[in-house]
Amino acid sequence: MTLYYTMAKRKKICFVVAVPGTARSFLSAHIRNLSKNYDIYVAGNITQNGGLEVEGIKGIFDFDINRDISLKTDLKALYQLTSYFKKMKFDAVQSVTPKAGLITALAAKFGGVKNRIHIFTGQVWATKSGWFRRLLKGMDKLIVALDNYILTDGESQRQFLIKEGVLNDTNSRVLGAGSICGADSERFSPIPGVREEEREKMHIPEDKVVFSFMGRLNRDKGIYELFQAFNNMVLKYPNSYLLFFGNDEGNCLDSLHDYPNIHEGENFQFYGRTTSPQLSLQASDVFCMPSYREGFGMSVVEAQALGLPVICSDAYGLGDTIADNETGLRCKVGDVDSLQKAMEEFYQNPEMRKRMGEKGRERVINLFAGDKILKAWSEFYDNILDRNS
Repeated sequence: MTLYYTMAKRKKICFVVAVPGTARSFLSAHIRNLSKNYDIYVAGNITQNGGLEVEGIKGIFDFDINRDISLKTDLKALYQLTSYFKKMKFDAVQSVTPKAGLITALAAKFGGVKNRIHIFTGQVWATKSGWFRRLLKGMDKLIVALDNYILTDGESQRQFLIKEGVLNDTNSRVLGAGSICGADSERFSPIPGVREEEREKMHIPEDKVVFSFMGRLNRDKGIYELFQAFNNMVLKYPNSYLLFFGNDEGNCLDSLHDYPNIHEGENFQFYGRTTSPQLSLQASDVFCMPSYREGFGMSVVEAQALGLPVICSDAYGLGDTIADNETGLRCKVGDVDSLQKAMEEFYQNPEMRKRMGEKGRERVINLFAGDKILKAWSEFYDNILDRNS
């Protein structure tokens, strides 16, 4: 008797993003990990935005998706993606970011994809008002109506969306303790001597107490409140120093002349983008994120992994990132006084900075380590795709 064995066909997953940077920053580890058992594809406006080289990708589909709303361009993107889904017959598709989410949800529905997944990572409409807020919020509701698996990258964000009527308690979930990819606690690890090296490179004196920010510089990040709070406190504490990393997309630095006590090169530095945040951030003593809105706040978690205490606002998405009064301090959204008070408290208490920094790293390793989040995503996909059947 002859026995014939057939190898089960590998199932296919497609991640859809607007730009490749989203995949590079948040999906690379998931792609590498999931590619052990699945064929992984990525769709997005890839070539025009620098391309994408991530280990584990079996194929890339370029289509005309843009971040800005444009009926003509969006309809073209919808047609392109629907045709691609019909051709490829994916077992699951997952979108990241709102614009990619809506077009993907429609295309996957029209294209007959059984498992349609979206992960919410923040809401632009949270700080908007009027018809524009209603439009953007309505787009999110449509995503939820079309997709059959809805994820959020934090529980506090999920509760916010439930409160706003976008989700309900049964149609959404958080994988692991939260965050889209977790923190690489080996890469983001405090290293003896790096603080001194980075400060020397940036010409920051050793006796300065450095408050840092890393991210996109715009109004929604609370940059102007941070300017004002620092402008006030530096008169009382001349050894204070403010250090910024990121892109000034809101032209916030143009307003520095409104803060007479902030002097570039003396107590303030805009470093710009850094390719090694795990090193650059070690030049600081306290990390600040006084944002108006956040989906989760990955930079807050990575700062804590480096042993830095943090100050963050009480914006809904940041609720999961720190243990209040244990790994950091909270300030009120848009409130200069509470932000300044937290900064002064950290300035005055070096032992508190050290204690909270150590607690923060411990908490990140326990809750948000990258391997824990990778495992949670793998289990999610194995479950919905029934890999072992």
